[in-house]
Amino acid sequence: MINQPHVGIIGAGYWGKHLVRVYHELGVLKRICDSNEVLLEKFKALHPGVETCLAFNDLLLEEDIRAVAIATPAETHFSLAREALLAGKHVFVEKPLVLDESEAESLIAMAKERNLILMVGHLLQYHPVFHRLNELASTGELGRINYIYSHRLNLGKIRREENILWSFAPHDISMILSLAGEEPESVIATGANYLHRKIADVTTTHLEFASGLRAHIFVSWLHPFKEQKLVVVGNRKMAVFDDTQPWEEKLLLYSHQIRWENYMPVVW
Repeated sequence: MINQPHVGIIGAGYWGKHLVRVYHELGVLKRICDSNEVLLEKFKALHPGVETCLAFNDLLLEEDIRAVAIATPAETHFSLAREALLAGKHVFVEKPLVLDESEAESLIAMAKERNLILMVGHLLQYHPVFHRLNELASTGELGRINYIYSHRLNLGKIRREENILWSFAPHDISMILSLAGEEPESVIATGANYLHRKIADVTTTHLEFASGLRAHIFVSWLHPFKEQKLVVVGNRKMAVFDDTQPWEEKLLLYSHQIRWENYMPVVW
């Protein structure tokens, strides 16, 4: 009989509480670590048998905890992930992995050296609708993909640790890279600060790929309504993944094509 792997979670607040619920349902949650004692007491009552602690080191010293899930503010991700890897734990980190490229490279190298898993929580990679969209793209049903654009807009949740690009856009970048199947040759991003002089509230990003594919990302937490839309335009069909719609309307296909007649483009 294979021993059930145990997971420890650090950060059980805004998003961490979802990890607590899921890992508990899977039967692998061993310990929750958070600086909020009141919150920990609530989880102990909700999940009897699950241990809690205030110090991250207490979690790392648990030999039967093989993996650590980190759901703390982004600015703490590097130091916590580094400590966990040094302690020989597999690591899951909510996006963004870190706020500096060199720190990401350092963590990746550490994980490889120790033969440990380092995973970022790009949850939309596992969304059934995105799976279907990726399938449509990879099998050629959409034809040659000409461009992709995404909107991820809402009024809040406003961050003070990282800007809107780091907070919202990783989801869209992750999906676009999967659909493209290649790395971009160039990336241009521009933003505007309205609430804080050093933290952008609105950004637009433009990615260019060697294949000719172009992608655009617009993210904002200063928007009057919620919008989470990814549009993929191929030369055979166009697809729209709208995650704010009811399940049966989340993925829509359009058979629009542009054909040339008498030297003029005509929409079919």
